[in-house]
Amino acid sequence: MGTKHHSSDTVSDPKKRRKVGFSKVDEGVQPNDCIKIYMVFKEDEVGSEESFSIEPVDLSPFFEEDGKIYGYQGLKITIWISSISFQAYADISYESTCDAGKGVTDLKSSLQNIFADNLVETKDDFLKTFSTETHYVKSMISDGKVISNGLDAHFKADCSELEVVRVEGSAMGLLYCRLVPLVLLLVDGSNPIDVTDPDWQVYLLVEKKIDEQQTPQKLFGFAALYRFFHYPDSHRLRLGQILVFPPYQRKGYGGYLLQAITNMVVADNVYDLSIEEPLDSLQHVRACIDVPRLLSLQAIQPSLTATVSRLKEENLAKRTQITRFAPPSETIEEVRKTLKINKKQFLQCWEILIYLALDPVEKYLENFRTVVLDRIRADVIGKDTGASGKRLVEVPTEFDSEVSFVMFKSSGTGEEVKEAEIEESDKVKQEEQLQKLVDERIEAIKLVAEKVRVTSS
Repeated sequence: MGTKHHSSDTVSDPKKRRKVGFSKVDEGVQPNDCIKIYMVFKEDEVGSEESFSIEPVDLSPFFEEDGKIYGYQGLKITIWISSISFQAYADISYESTCDAGKGVTDLKSSLQNIFADNLVETKDDFLKTFSTETHYVKSMISDGKVISNGLDAHFKADCSELEVVRVEGSAMGLLYCRLVPLVLLLVDGSNPIDVTDPDWQVYLLVEKKIDEQQTPQKLFGFAALYRFFHYPDSHRLRLGQILVFPPYQRKGYGGYLLQAITNMVVADNVYDLSIEEPLDSLQHVRACIDVPRLLSLQAIQPSLTATVSRLKEENLAKRTQITRFAPPSETIEEVRKTLKINKKQFLQCWEILIYLALDPVEKYLENFRTVVLDRIRADVIGKDTGASGKRLVEVPTEFDSEVSFVMFKSSGTGEEVKEAEIEESDKVKQEEQLQKLVDERIEAIKLVAEKVRVTSS
């Protein structure tokens, strides 16, 4: 058998030894690090970095299994979204591609996870949409129903130039599909609604067109509500999505849209209105709308006056049990029937109403803080101290010592309830967390109260 010859010189002479190299491992790139997104209203804004930039949520769920982009060097993706037609174009550039063990990400497929059919193939075709679809929004709302009449005039936005339109049928489905990418980009963890379900209703906040102007009609935002049957002959509405587009945020448009929906709920005699998992910012706007409505409702004044008087007279620092300052059930029902505010929202507003009625508030702030603390303690831990209810106990684990806990419910049957033994350090930490929640809640109450005082003066 023959053997492969090895030169003795190659082995003995270090200068002639072969150099062994290792290819660089492709660590990938985070989508948010290489993607920039802009909203543009005119054709000449495309390509300009001075256009309105959008800060999207985490884009990694739309790319690969681990959320990264692989196989590109010097990758830059610039996406332009038209605020006229809500179609998009992606400008993709890179220095080179190389499969370094993780493959090469199919960028088109990944972007279609977000934009679907709204992604236009070429820049020229995208630019043409600014002329061919100038009246896209107008055509979609032409058969819609205007609902925004009789709104209060305390919004920052110019109400005379706005209207809210409810769209239905095929027009609603087609337009909403154009808006889905913005929902995915701007609302973390969001899912599109089922446009084939007739119980979904979409309301659009648009620019009011008085004459036949040739300029495009602006769409500022939208809300999607779901209709539920309520026995025996009514229905409830739940706000599932509400979004004001980035160029128009913090200008009062969201409040205008929510106020219009609130008025519509009352006019249509809906059973009540709820909001699905509202963010703190949305809850603030909602409270700023509902608190003035409640202040003008005479039916709640006797209950509110009695509650405030009791809070001023009692020394809650010496309480022996959880304080109860909730409104009576008949007041809760009257608010639902008249203003269509559900119980959960009314109880949130009730604390703000009490705060507004305390004068001077500084004199009674400790009592008020106790009321808020006891309400939060009941919500988080249990309805009664020393009685049956929920118990939240932190326990150390290998997973995450910061957020690990066990919640259980004890059952009282007239006999003495056996309570869990909680370490003193855990009790202290639990109390600190409760106090933090109270601080946050009171700060939120103060912000709403200041806003209400300003608008009512």
